[in-house]
Amino acid sequence: MAFATTHRSTLALSRQVNKNALKSLTATRQLSSDDKKHATPTSFATKCASLYHPSAGANRGLAPPIYFGSTYLLDDADHGARLHDKKEAAYTDQDGFVYSRWGSPTNEACAKQIGALEGVDQRGGTLLFGSGMSGITSALMSALKAGDHAVFPYTVYGGTHEFIKEFAIHWGIEVDFIDAAGENGPKAYKAALRENTKVVYCETPANPTCRITDLKGVGRVVDEVYGTREENPNRPWVMVDGTFATPYHQRALDIPGVDVSIQSCTKYLGGHSDILAGSVSSKSPEFCHGIAKVQKLITAPLNPMDSYLLMRGIRTLDVRMQRHGENALQVAKMLDEHPLVASTFYPGLENHPDNTGGDDCLVAQAFRSGRDSPEDASFMPQTYGGMIAFIVAGEGDVALERAKKVCEGLRVVNLAVSLGSVESLVEHPASMTHAMIPREDRLAGGLDDGLIRISVGIERASDLVQDLKQSLDRVMEEERAERAA
Repeated sequence: MAFATTHRSTLALSRQVNKNALKSLTATRQLSSDDKKHATPTSFATKCASLYHPSAGANRGLAPPIYFGSTYLLDDADHGARLHDKKEAAYTDQDGFVYSRWGSPTNEACAKQIGALEGVDQRGGTLLFGSGMSGITSALMSALKAGDHAVFPYTVYGGTHEFIKEFAIHWGIEVDFIDAAGENGPKAYKAALRENTKVVYCETPANPTCRITDLKGVGRVVDEVYGTREENPNRPWVMVDGTFATPYHQRALDIPGVDVSIQSCTKYLGGHSDILAGSVSSKSPEFCHGIAKVQKLITAPLNPMDSYLLMRGIRTLDVRMQRHGENALQVAKMLDEHPLVASTFYPGLENHPDNTGGDDCLVAQAFRSGRDSPEDASFMPQTYGGMIAFIVAGEGDVALERAKKVCEGLRVVNLAVSLGSVESLVEHPASMTHAMIPREDRLAGGLDDGLIRISVGIERASDLVQDLKQSLDRVMEEERAERAA
């Protein structure tokens, strides 16, 4: 978070920041670029404590630099006064930065790159946080207060559900949960809307069931009930957690009626299981101001090192997402045919409940495969993401124990939470990521006891297929041996 500005490219931002910092420096080591303000230190103690900068021209590195500074030099007292008097917004302006809790150059460079992917225009922006949950809670805190109402899907990320139950309702916020999946999702949202509704929250594709929400339909019903944002600035904020899809597949802000796009950048955007990060993007300057205020006073911006690593991960997002999707389809086809698997949920399978065929089906709308126009389909292959959910056969504790054994029997796929990395990960939501959700609510959202979630990586597809098959086969063989004994 920083202050309002016109759009500049990430590279231009990097160069401008460097030039501002270095334009007047000489080859001598000085505290700053102004000879009148700071003399070259002569004593040992002052040399130790001084700020030494590289030579002018050091800003020519191709990759954006990492700025670790917590505070920034001011031209004069009036400069500081201007910075403190500005209205919080997503990005800074030509006056620069004042304090890293309010924004920093490396963070802003990364935020603008994600904003470009999300389709943010000059009015809005993207803010980066220290985790996906930090982004989610900041977005909700910026929009909700005591007496307000919000609508959430049953199948929502476990951390989001926990925040609602452990904090939001105790702050006096009223909450309804609905079945948001499929073509009936918009009707369910519409039925739950109230006069005091301030947030309509979507998660699509859903974690972990991979069901699709009709975002066009949700935006439409909110417009029907409250009017458009232009007609009614107080209408509810429609928020979308699109972590499973990423902007490679789903650009929520392009959909009429959708106000906010949320990503857990820990996952696909980072892509290497080595950072925690989250992003919140919006085309609304009002929303950006509100969430920037929350970031400044309650949460915090993503730190410079992780901002740099996130930028580096994004550079390969396009090619990684294609490989994730190609591998996942092969894995899903094997799972769909295995006798120990009762159901497989993968949008690329014809039997997926939201894959009804045709260009207007929800799956087709949710997975753009990196395409910028329909014409790109002639040379850019269709993929459906790297997330698969499947349910092992059995009921109750039988299914639960089978699912745990399948996960524990894998030798290539890693048993670990999280998703979206180059390596494949598997987890059992009922005992891991969604264990905090009451079983009744979990089942209502389609999270069966025997459901397993796989984040398919970019390894050789045949290695992943064989690994999952051998673990499923082993569970069946062990059960046969037990019955025969």
